Amino acid sequence: MSSFSIDTAKAWMQAYAQVLEENKEYLTELDSAIGDADHGTNMARGMNAAVEPANLDQPDLATLFKKVGLALVSKVGGTAGPLYGTFFMRAAKETGDAGSLDAAGLSRVLHAGLQGVLDRGKAELQDKTMVDAMTPALEAFDAVAATGLTAAATAAGKAARAGAEATTPLLARKGRASYLGERSVGHQDPGATSSAYLFETLAKVVS
Repeated sequence: MSSFSIDTAKAWMQAYAQVLEENKEYLTELDSAIGDADHGTNMARGMNAAVEPANLDQPDLATLFKKVGLALVSKVGGTAGPLYGTFFMRAAKETGDAGSLDAAGLSRVLHAGLQGVLDRGKAELQDKTMVDAMTPALEAFDAVAATGLTAAATAAGKAARAGAEATTPLLARKGRASYLGERSVGHQDPGATSSAYLFETLAKVVS
């Protein structure tokens, strides 16, 4: 695939919603160990709302991302809603009036989303958060972006999964899990895992 279009974006959102629905019990299980035991149900509810026709049926990328972001903020509880919502709303702002995006353009949009997460959540790498999946995903995306969108997205999906799995031995330093101290060690972060699904579904729809 040479360009990321509105149809691709819609397919991505639908694929992400489906994966979250299929894995909501697993995400909630991860969250039960170090969080409030609601990440899976919250994220599935939020993305199911995001792909309702009133939100999904938009004429351009920026409006679609904005609608998805607003749906997540309003429907997802805890910190995940504001963080994922900010990701998509910052992505919308960076997209502007672009009708489609090449690999370099999509990289800028995704980086804007990540920066929104960093600004709002104040997390850094190895704090055991979604940042630990998103950051390596975008580094991998950029490393092969010159070879095309499909290769870049595929690399991002693999790196996001590896980043999520690498949160298991980390000590949580942000969010609800940080209250547990040493007891947070040995558990994969649910937010990083839902972020891995985000990039894995992107890889799926562009390839």
